Amino acid sequence: MRAFPKTMANSSIVRRTRRVAADSVMELSPLQDGGEDTEGDDDNNLEDRKSPRNRSCSLKRILASIVKEILVVLPLPVFLLLLWALVQFSVRQLLVWRSPGEFNAEIARKHLDSITAFGPRPVGSPENEILTVNYLLSQIEFIRQESNQTAHTITVDVQRPTGYRNSGYFINYYDNITNIVVKLEPRGGEGAQHAVLANCHFDSAPNSPGASDDAVSCSIMLEILRSLSNQSTPLTHGILFLFNGAEESGLQASHGFITQHPWAKLVRAFINLEAAGIGGKEIVFQIGPNSPWLVKAYALAAVHPFASVVGQDIFQSGAIPSITDFRVFTEFGNISGIDMAFFENGYLYHTKFDTPDRILTESIQRAGDNILAVIKHLATSNELSASVQYQHDSMVYFDLLGVYLVAYPARTGTIINCIVAVVTFIYLINRMFLPNGGRYWKSFLYIPFVTVGGLIIAAGIIAGIINLTGRAMFWYNYFYAAVFLYGSASVTVLQLIVFLEKNWCCGPHHKVSHFVLAELYFDVSLMLWSLALVYLTVKGWCSAYVPLMMVVFPLSTKLFCCHSFTQCGSTVKYLLGLSLPYMHITFLIWLVLESFCAILGRSVGDESLDIVMAFLITGSTLILATYLVPIFYLSKCTKEILFLCVSVFVAMGVLVLCGTFFPFSSDPASPRPKRIFLEHTTRTIHDLTGQVVTKNSGVWITSMDYTGMDHVTPHIPEINDSIRVDCRSTAQDCSFSCLQFAITKQWYLPAPEVHPKHALNFTLLDRHETPWGTTNLTFEVLGPSQLFLHLKTKNGTQLKNWSFTSGDGHSGERNVSIYRGLSSSAWHFWLEMKVNETNSEDGIISIAVASQYVHGDDQNTDMLKDLMQRFPDWSFPSHSVSTRHFFVF
Repeated sequence: MRAFPKTMANSSIVRRTRRVAADSVMELSPLQDGGEDTEGDDDNNLEDRKSPRNRSCSLKRILASIVKEILVVLPLPVFLLLLWALVQFSVRQLLVWRSPGEFNAEIARKHLDSITAFGPRPVGSPENEILTVNYLLSQIEFIRQESNQTAHTITVDVQRPTGYRNSGYFINYYDNITNIVVKLEPRGGEGAQHAVLANCHFDSAPNSPGASDDAVSCSIMLEILRSLSNQSTPLTHGILFLFNGAEESGLQASHGFITQHPWAKLVRAFINLEAAGIGGKEIVFQIGPNSPWLVKAYALAAVHPFASVVGQDIFQSGAIPSITDFRVFTEFGNISGIDMAFFENGYLYHTKFDTPDRILTESIQRAGDNILAVIKHLATSNELSASVQYQHDSMVYFDLLGVYLVAYPARTGTIINCIVAVVTFIYLINRMFLPNGGRYWKSFLYIPFVTVGGLIIAAGIIAGIINLTGRAMFWYNYFYAAVFLYGSASVTVLQLIVFLEKNWCCGPHHKVSHFVLAELYFDVSLMLWSLALVYLTVKGWCSAYVPLMMVVFPLSTKLFCCHSFTQCGSTVKYLLGLSLPYMHITFLIWLVLESFCAILGRSVGDESLDIVMAFLITGSTLILATYLVPIFYLSKCTKEILFLCVSVFVAMGVLVLCGTFFPFSSDPASPRPKRIFLEHTTRTIHDLTGQVVTKNSGVWITSMDYTGMDHVTPHIPEINDSIRVDCRSTAQDCSFSCLQFAITKQWYLPAPEVHPKHALNFTLLDRHETPWGTTNLTFEVLGPSQLFLHLKTKNGTQLKNWSFTSGDGHSGERNVSIYRGLSSSAWHFWLEMKVNETNSEDGIISIAVASQYVHGDDQNTDMLKDLMQRFPDWSFPSHSVSTRHFFVF
């Protein structure tokens, strides 16, 4: 119990205060070490205050109260600021330890500059299939000549596979694409029987230089090849370097390698190098499946470890709409690997701003140090040759601010989680069944519902108002404005709950101490984290280590350092006990917000992204507040803190609603472009005889974010809602990007007809009946490197078989995307169908053929050039030309 003031002039006050203290102890018997509320000290009578002695004592009490309040409140903002500063320092400190010196980032940067100098490199373009391929081959040959040929041999193979991958809604077909495969193996003997694979892709998204995605990874691999080939000590196993030339088109080149190349059977493990942002640290976000030996290899070898199993759980849950070559290697090659990617500054991903000057040399150096060390470790390990024997369990892994990687088996983690959960529940049950536990149970149950419900309602209302007033996506360019808006709103709700509880429960009729409320909220937070621990453990998620940390450290601090909040004296001990889990969870929050803010800014659909962002920030605030709210209960400045939070919220709300924060930016140092896709197309509809029935041309305009064309219309008035098309009701009329990106609305601007030099030629070569009663159609297609087919059977016709996959009597719609390397020859495919003869007069199948031109002269038209110049500088209009023909057979 807290000590009472020794000097009290009025003996009745002394008796009354003691009586209140006694009542409080009885009232909060579940927490016998609670303290009493001394806010009633202000009712000393006027006569006592007039005496000099009492005035001196009153002044001392005031000073003591101020000091005590400072010790309670001040450490909290200092604690949060130090956490955020430490996380930011860790993120910006690219080279944690001194580089070993085996990898030369300057040489890798020269490769990066040379590859990106060719410009955008979409599949089928000369820049991708000729210029980049020739450059890579010339550099590989130079490395081979300069290598230590007494210890190693280098073999190069250029593969041009043809095949298909069934990705669900689309059949992804590829023809004559390019892979460059380099095998580094020890000299002598029969050659390497086992190998580790390093994979990158040198193609890029259309209209983007692709420096980070993925030219920098290919540059790093070239330098790693040079470094390893010059070492005098022979490797134990081989290393395959796969420079694949078709990733952006649907992971085709990696599929062609792993399913068709003879060296693929040597691969026992792989490292996939990717990017979802530009520069910064490369994060390991997937390892496996079920390969603890790979986690241990990375933990032992990585010079600057940066990995999180939380990223693996989030990515594999489907929350991030993306896949990498990792899936192809694991699914079709049945091998385990490590997936790593650059992820910072994802606002510039797949844009013209993805240039080499935005990638720091230190970023290249740390990635090169890590990848070289891990590859070298795997190529000399005993586990590689018997990798299947070590695939038995998942691993929990996470780094501590990039300094050290913690890793342990998931099975061990499950045991630890269960023990901690049982101990925690015993502790909580013991608290609940102390005298007067009924009130404790009641408070224990309603506090979580009131808190979480209030936060959800507040976040939803605020986000809804922002959407209705046309200020959506302000957070895309001003992320910290969203943090202050939604964060202050969340803290306001929490502080309001604290204020009401202190007034209701600590009033003259209830006499419940503030210390008891603090203890109660701590126990509620402990219960919520324990439930999260149990849930994630039952689900089998390795991310359960996060709630484990948020249970073990606070509970240990409470039991051993700070048994009761009245014994702390100040909050410093308490916060020190929380520092490690809060440091880690603050880093995870930054990681999630950094990734999702950029992802949401390039997401299409009808869902309100502001609500998603509001819930993300509100949830992050709640996570951080769980064990910090008890400090609010100890503070006597509840009204002042509440007023401060309301003031910040109102100020930020006014600024947002007044349009101060524009969502996009053309700042060269930190651009936040609005992504727009323009497709100038001519649509031609043919009848059963092949005659043209309808032909029209226009530019399909797609907004790749939630705001549509609201911000573009003032600059280009003719692009407005009057020309908007709902693709859900008229899917055939919209561009083929509707099928690719599940777009629901586009804008259509009439335009002149397009006349590409390499025009599409679609011909029915043969139609005949088979002896087994089916109809066979054979077609010839001549066109650009990217084609799309949409097939729809009619009148009960069934597709029994076709060139791509087994038909299996399918009726309905099928979609095929075709990507081709350098080839001008015609391409053929056939269909075999079971026809319903009684109802086939108006055709048995309709076929839509689209040709898309994303490189060369055919990519541009005068209409597109003029239109693109009118877009504001804070936008990034990506463009292409296409033709679409609709046939019935």
